[in-house]
Formats: sequence, C-alpha cells, structure tokens
Amino acid sequence: MLAYIGGVALFALGICLSVALHEAGHMVTARAFGMKVRRFFVGYGPTVFSFRRGGVEYGLKWIPLGGFCDIAGMTALDEVTPEESPKAMWRFKTWKRTVVMSAGSITHFILGFVVLYLMAVTMGLPNTNPSTDPVIATTSCARSAVTADQASNPTCAPGDPKPAAAAGLLAGDKVLSVGGKPTPTWSDMLSTVQASSGPTAFQILRNGQTLTLTVDIPKVQRLATDGKVKDVGMIGASAASQPSLIGYGPIDAVGGTLSFTGTMFTETWQRIVEFPSRMPAVVESIFGAERDPNTPVSVLGASRIGGEAVERGLWEIFLLLLASLNFFMGMFNLLPLLPMDGGHIAVVWYERIRDWFRKVRGKVAAGPVDYTKLSAVTLVLVVIGGGITLLTVAADIVNPIRLP
Repeated sequence: MLAYIGGVALFALGICLSVALHEAGHMVTARAFGMKVRRFFVGYGPTVFSFRRGGVEYGLKWIPLGGFCDIAGMTALDEVTPEESPKAMWRFKTWKRTVVMSAGSITHFILGFVVLYLMAVTMGLPNTNPSTDPVIATTSCARSAVTADQASNPTCAPGDPKPAAAAGLLAGDKVLSVGGKPTPTWSDMLSTVQASSGPTAFQILRNGQTLTLTVDIPKVQRLATDGKVKDVGMIGASAASQPSLIGYGPIDAVGGTLSFTGTMFTETWQRIVEFPSRMPAVVESIFGAERDPNTPVSVLGASRIGGEAVERGLWEIFLLLLASLNFFMGMFNLLPLLPMDGGHIAVVWYERIRDWFRKVRGKVAAGPVDYTKLSAVTLVLVVIGGGITLLTVAADIVNPIRLP
C-alpha cells in the first residue's frame, strides 16, 4: 500500500512538474524575445512565498496543480502600463508570438522525448514491431486436440509423433521455405505446413548455412477458430518469443527514441480524434457499466494507474504513461480552440493572413482581433472542458481503470 501511495504521489508530481515546465517554456521564450513577463508561479491559490528578480515575480502557491506565466499584452485588449506597452506581446511579430505560445507544447514534447530516451538507455523501449520471422524456439509433438481444454494443454502423450525433432530441426533454425514455397513469416510457414502432408522439404538457415531437411508431416485433428474440427498438417514446433523491450546504447538510443516517439505521436493523435466518441462510455461506467480501458482518464485516474505500476514494480508502464500524457497535453493544447494556446495561435495567424489580403487589395491593416466577440465561444468551450474533467474524475473514482 505504501508503494502504491508513493507511486500515485510521484506520478501526480510528475504531471504537475510537466505543467509548470509548460509555463516555463512560455516565460523563457517570451523573455528571450524581449516581451514583458510579469509573474511566473508554480501552483494556484494562496501564495506560499514569492520574490522578484529581473523584473519578474517568481513564486510558489499552495495548490500544486500546474502554474501560470503572466505575459503583458497577450492580446491588444489586455491592460498594460505605459512602461509595459513597448514590450506588450501583441506588438511583436507573428512568428515570435507563435513561438512563445507554442513553447509550452514543445516543452511537453521535449519532456516526453527525454523520458523515453532514459527508458531506452536503461530498461529499453517497447518492441512495437516484433519479428515474425519463422524461427523455431522449441520442438515438441504433433497431437490431435478437438476440444478447447485439449488445445490449451501442451502435454504430449506417449507415442505422439515428433516430426520436427525427428527430421533434425533445432531451436534457432529459420525456415526459409516449405515444399518449395517461401515462408517469410511464421504465419506463412504455419499455413503452408497445415496444408501439407507426408515427406516435405524444409529449407532452413542454421548458423549462416542453408540446409534442406525432409519432414514427414502427419495430419492431425485440431479445433479451428471457427469452432470446427479440421484435419491439418503439424510438425510440432513453436515460434521463438520476441523481447517485449529493446535496449539501446547512448548513441543509437537517439534514433530508437525518435522512431518510438513518432509511433506515440500517431497513437496520441488517434486518441484525440476518438476522444468525443469515447465519452459516452465514460458516462456509462459511472453508473455501473464495465469501464473500457481505452476511455479517457483524468490526472487522478492516470496517477492511480501510475501507483499500481510502482506497486508492482512495472516502472516501464509508469514512464510510458508519463511520456504519453506529456504528448497528449502538448498536442491537445495546440488544437485551434480558445482558450488553449492553439486557439491564440490561430487568431494570430488569422490576423496575419487577413491583413495580407487587405494589403493586396490596397487596404490598411484591420488591427487586432476583438477577443470580446469570441468570449461566448470561449465560455462554451470552458464549460465543455470543465464537464469532461468532472466526468472523467467521477469515473476514475467510482469505476477506475486498473492494470490487468
């Protein structure tokens, strides 16, 4: 229990640190461009302490849920002092404002990459493309199995034939062809063997040498996936298992991490696209339906899963979940919806494109967008976001997702 509580706290701390660094990304880039940063605080609520340095107030608040960065003049409607006016954010070039507003998401992406890189050089990264090469792990017997119980019982009876072993097939042999038919994957070899019978030529690769062995394939009765019993060829051999994690050295870990990061980006985007369609299942789970493990979770739910991972010593799951949440927060925050950073970026580029068209038509720039006209849309999105948060938190309390 102590390990579980510690894991929950550690995961929650990791998320809070990620959000605080998100805001730090805004602050660092804003100051680098010469914008006026007023405050940078970690947490929300009453102030624990604060100090001023370089014209910026830094501090810590009691509620450790993220943080905020106050940049003067993020929009032209924001009130600024005469001293702040020359350094107001809205006065800067479009590309500079874009960099500042996207810096938070970029920070999430960097954090996710760093977590994955550390995994790569320590415990390894998940094997996303396990080899399907027809490499033999062990040899056994060819036996009939006409029921589910018999199919799940690997025990050989006395007298059961052992075609693979009798022909001289060994663990580590890679089957290149069966009966002259190439077998690039284990499933290809399996289907070819099942359709064969009697003495059949197997071309194999062993220790770099190509050999040809003759296997006498018997027909046995096996229970198929459709529930029917069929006569199939069988040689009595199992496939070599593939590692679940692939380790890397410090140099090749860079390429491995980049590749795996690309995979996670694709999966994260797919989750974002599926997000609305999965919310009804979240609501149903609150009222007793079985919780779909693919439904969205809140920070609370993710922290509980992180706690279970630590309790079981599954640190790879803990770190993968932390990295994936950073990727999710980074991508979600870039969606062109207010009040997220992506919404502000969309407004900035709308102004730029609109004014370009006006210039082509010989007109003067129209000036900054009036954010008050977007307040209704922003309010709706805030309410929807708050509702989603409440639903996921409720589901994570009454019907949480658990590790299998």
